[in-house]
Amino acid sequence: MTTRNFVLDTNVLLHDPRAYQKFGDNRVVIPIYVFEEIDSFKTEMTERGRNAREVGRIFDDLREQGSLGEGIELDGGGTLQVAFIPHERARQIEEEFLHSDEKDNFILAVALNLQDNEPDRPCTLISKDTNLRVRADVLGLDAENYEEEGISISELYPGACELEVTPDAINLLHRRGELELDSEDLQPRRSDTADLNPGGAMGAFYPNEYVLLRDNEGLGQTSLAKVPADYDREESTLRLYPLETLDERAWGIEARNKEQAFALDALLDDDIKLVTLIGKAGTGKTLLSIAAGLRKVTDEQIYQKLIVSRPIFPMGRDLGYLPGTLEEKLSPWMQPIFDNVEHLMGLSQADKRAGRGAQELKEMGIIEIEPLTYIRGRSIPDQFMIVDEAQNLTPHEVKTIMTRVGEDTKIILTGDPYQIDNPYIDSESNGLTHVVTRFKEEASAATISLYQGERSELAELAANLL
Repeated sequence: MTTRNFVLDTNVLLHDPRAYQKFGDNRVVIPIYVFEEIDSFKTEMTERGRNAREVGRIFDDLREQGSLGEGIELDGGGTLQVAFIPHERARQIEEEFLHSDEKDNFILAVALNLQDNEPDRPCTLISKDTNLRVRADVLGLDAENYEEEGISISELYPGACELEVTPDAINLLHRRGELELDSEDLQPRRSDTADLNPGGAMGAFYPNEYVLLRDNEGLGQTSLAKVPADYDREESTLRLYPLETLDERAWGIEARNKEQAFALDALLDDDIKLVTLIGKAGTGKTLLSIAAGLRKVTDEQIYQKLIVSRPIFPMGRDLGYLPGTLEEKLSPWMQPIFDNVEHLMGLSQADKRAGRGAQELKEMGIIEIEPLTYIRGRSIPDQFMIVDEAQNLTPHEVKTIMTRVGEDTKIILTGDPYQIDNPYIDSESNGLTHVVTRFKEEASAATISLYQGERSELAELAANLL
């Protein structure tokens, strides 16, 4: 079988420092100019900076196996080579793309040089830069995105499904408090929009999945139910339980639609230690999470403290140039959290003018609001922890945060995979969707996708039309 040449762009290694191991028995070629670019990021105190430093350490170790310029054999098969090209060829590419980035031109030149010199071995440029992939295509070079265990956003597990049953089955659910069905005959339908797509039959359900039961005779009967945490996907029967939190309130907040009812149930269930809430702006992800957290901390005293955090973009020196103390610099990024807390406190304009606000709860030790920058190295036991805007985190960053979770802590991840500010991830490779995919079969986790905006009629129109 003919092996291929894969040329890796800088952003691939910044995203995954060990990406060179993922191409089987083929030859992986890294242009030397990639290391020049990576060198400019290594002083950053960010995930990108950490990955840049990791790349340096990895390739310094690889030098011991032989000359990287001539190529070395990889343990898992295939070869790795660091390549450069004569400056004349690089300048030729540079002239064709006069106003483009010089390093990108050199990387393209390496790939084109391989393609010209080895016509019997297909060559593919791997880059997470969409514009570079377009330029490569114009030059007649095959180009692909690097997706490490990515999942199409249209295939992302939504956490709920719709199921048609007989009216008698719905009545039985409420009369007995449970309903047992033969899973081989069930056809659940899941969706990420208003359209419902057929699911599988046996084994198609997941632990803690929420279900909208609809009668199959067109009588308009519906009911909300839940798959138990101990559900075994290999069983031939499915046991459902009615949702018990339909009328529940958390600090004055109640569900306005079925997805919010699902979310509130998961947030208030102490046996579910990980909840992922996915939805566009205005669907109530953050507000519901904070309300449930305050109830668990203050009313029920299940947890010692509510921690609310979010990643900061832009990061690095942009933050340092802002005036004021560190707390004043962070305020613009944390203000959406303060707004939600003050809404739940029911403060009037007079209260706010008098200086009342989220600071009161902070001083009482009830709530802690801080950026994720300070999570690394901590151990967080017995807390109700919310990570807002989690779609801006890489899978590695999410792992770092979740491994900080101590005994009896519950963690909530909220976000919208379509609204990503981090330039090194996308809707399919971010930490939020990574967690949803990896934890969907776990008894201690639940996912809920929220579709309907409840902030205001205008906000919902804007989210849908603009």
